[in-house]
Amino acid sequence: MPQERPIEGFFSRGSAQIYYQSYGQGVPVVFLHGFGLDSRMWEPQLEPFAQAFRVIRYDLRGYGRSSLPAEPYAQTDDLLWLLRYLDAIPAHLVGLSMGGQFALRFALTYPQAVRSLVLAGSALDGYRWSVQWQERWQGILSVARAGDLEEAKRRWLSHPLFAPALEQPLVAASLATQINGYSGWHWINRDPDQPPNPPVLDRLEQVVQPALVVVGERDLADFQTIAHTLASRLPHSRKVVIPKAGHMVNLEAPDRFNQEVLEFLSRG
Repeated sequence: MPQERPIEGFFSRGSAQIYYQSYGQGVPVVFLHGFGLDSRMWEPQLEPFAQAFRVIRYDLRGYGRSSLPAEPYAQTDDLLWLLRYLDAIPAHLVGLSMGGQFALRFALTYPQAVRSLVLAGSALDGYRWSVQWQERWQGILSVARAGDLEEAKRRWLSHPLFAPALEQPLVAASLATQINGYSGWHWINRDPDQPPNPPVLDRLEQVVQPALVVVGERDLADFQTIAHTLASRLPHSRKVVIPKAGHMVNLEAPDRFNQEVLEFLSRG
């Protein structure tokens, strides 16, 4: 059984304080959250995974309890420092949406630190987003940069991305709590952590780790396209579609998500 209380705290990198929690023992599995959310989104995964693995979740810089960006940085380097700090190399990486995007960056930058990848509803550096996505995103940015952060958060929570998740009251409450607590920093400021060049899209064949690509049956078309691209071009990948689930597959269908991911991780 997992320990009752996590090991938690902050580690320092430059002027930043990065919040983390660690549960259980064994091979490390690191969970990376989506945009505007924080490490609390992985709550349904903690106990099932900590029975067999060391579970690590953390708030990326600018999210949750971690510091706002105040200097040049890269999320990939923050993750490497965290893994070194916790003596957790190599680790399995499980990322959803933006978390999957960063997991792919990390696997290409520090391949020796990664055992495998789980990419759920993943974003992808270099992907050309649909006009509908870009228009909604630019609308949120414009409102935030005009000073109405609360309206930007309202628009983000009401984005079609979250519509299936909002059908479940407990999931809706969790998402609202996280988004309402988001700093909004990445909407308002130019993030010094810019996508790599050449983009990950052009380097997928260089990813050497086994990868599980997960996508909800009801996720948006952009994420369906990305999932197909990843499953087609990552050399050691397979794809799983979660029935009736949308973008937030780990929250909307936690039992099926946990089953698929634990089965994948148990292979190596």
